[in-house]
Amino acid sequence: MNQETFTAGRWARLCCGLLALVLAGTFSAANAGAQPAPESPSSALTDALTAACRQDDVAFANTLTADNATAYRALPAPQRTAMMKRFVLLEDPGRPLLSTSTSGHTIVSCQSPGLTTEMRFGQTRLRDNLAFIPMEIPLSNGPSRSITFGLVREDGNWKLLSVGLVLLDIPMMAKQWEQADMDAREDNAIADLRALAAALQTYRNAYGKLPDSLATLGPAPPGGVSIDQAGLVDADLAAGNKDGYSIRYTVVPAAGNQTAEDANQASTFSLSSSPKEYGKTGRRSFFLDSTGILRGANKQGGVATSTDPRIGPS
Repeated sequence: MNQETFTAGRWARLCCGLLALVLAGTFSAANAGAQPAPESPSSALTDALTAACRQDDVAFANTLTADNATAYRALPAPQRTAMMKRFVLLEDPGRPLLSTSTSGHTIVSCQSPGLTTEMRFGQTRLRDNLAFIPMEIPLSNGPSRSITFGLVREDGNWKLLSVGLVLLDIPMMAKQWEQADMDAREDNAIADLRALAAALQTYRNAYGKLPDSLATLGPAPPGGVSIDQAGLVDADLAAGNKDGYSIRYTVVPAAGNQTAEDANQASTFSLSSSPKEYGKTGRRSFFLDSTGILRGANKQGGVATSTDPRIGPS
């Protein structure tokens, strides 16, 4: 009887021990395959700012919502970089440094060669799947700048949603940036025509006639300025191809019987500029002649003429 009791007791203890080992093994296996705890809104915003500081567009895209990340990756590289610059208020890539304030909140510093910015987090405010983090950015040339970042929980992770009161709608922002870039290219195209017109007049004053082609106005060797290499414009303008526009130059000979010198002085010119890729590098085409009057219109990529509407003052 004592032997039976002992054997039964040993068996019970053995079974309990085996069960404990099985449970421990199962618990360890579950822990080994478990996903890490979701990041906090503060750490998600830290990731976004450190990526922006480094100008790491791949890492920055990962901090955006799925739709915004897709649109962001489709932006031209200069626009992706420009967006990251706005987040850290720096032009050049920097080195991010993390620290903690006396109140226990995160501080992200971005050190670039010429300047350092510092972003001081405030207390995170949670509203279900939304989080709001106030931030103070001390500025060396004025009062501190205060702004609140909004984040949203998406697939268990926190993603950037807003900056201040502005939602991050990158598809819409991309359209606005595209239009702003196009406007800038059109402004550059106008400035290029005016620069060429001034160079043509300078050439005529120096050599008594207009050049046969824009190439004559191009760069010359040091000390080698001549009638064939006047050194009045850069190589792109001399080639008639700059800022996404193609430029055409035409000399209009003077009418009537005149001496060669008088005919050269009386001849006129016209310049026309058309977008190389209509709708991308520009929409309007432009026309400028010796009178200094600028004209232009949306010609669907075609050439502007002297009959097009006048643009601005002469």
